Amino acid sequence: MPTLHPYEYAYVRVMPRIEREEFFNTGVILFCRTKRFLAAQITFRPERLQSIAPYLNPDQVQEHLALIPRICAGEGPIGALELSERFRWIAAPHNAVVQCGPIHGGCCEDPAAVLERLFREI
Repeated sequence: MPTLHPYEYAYVRVMPRIEREEFFNTGVILFCRTKRFLAAQITFRPERLQSIAPYLNPDQVQEHLALIPRICAGEGPIGALELSERFRWIAAPHNAVVQCGPIHGGCCEDPAAVLERLFREI
C-alpha cells in the first residue's frame, strides 16, 4: 500500500482591483511537510491582465509573480525561513495585486505530480 503524505496548496491569483475581488488564477503553490517539498508553478499572460486592468504595468506584476518560485527555492531573506514558514508567508492574506486564494489540502504519494496536475487545471 502506498504511503500518502498530507499536503497543502493555494492558487496564486492576480487581483487587479482588490475592493472588487475580481481575480484570475495564474499559478499554484504546494507544500508537503513530510516530503520536505515546497514549490510553485506560475504562468503569466500579460494580455489577460491588459484585458481587465489596462492601467496596471504587466512587467511589475510579472516581477512579483516571479518572486514566488524563487522564495520557494530558498532565495532572499524570506527564503531563509523554514519551508512551512515560507509557505505561510506566501499564502497569507495580502492587500496586494498578487495574492493567494484559500489554502486547501489533500494526501498524495508524489507532491510534484500533484503540483503539476493542479497547475494544468488552472
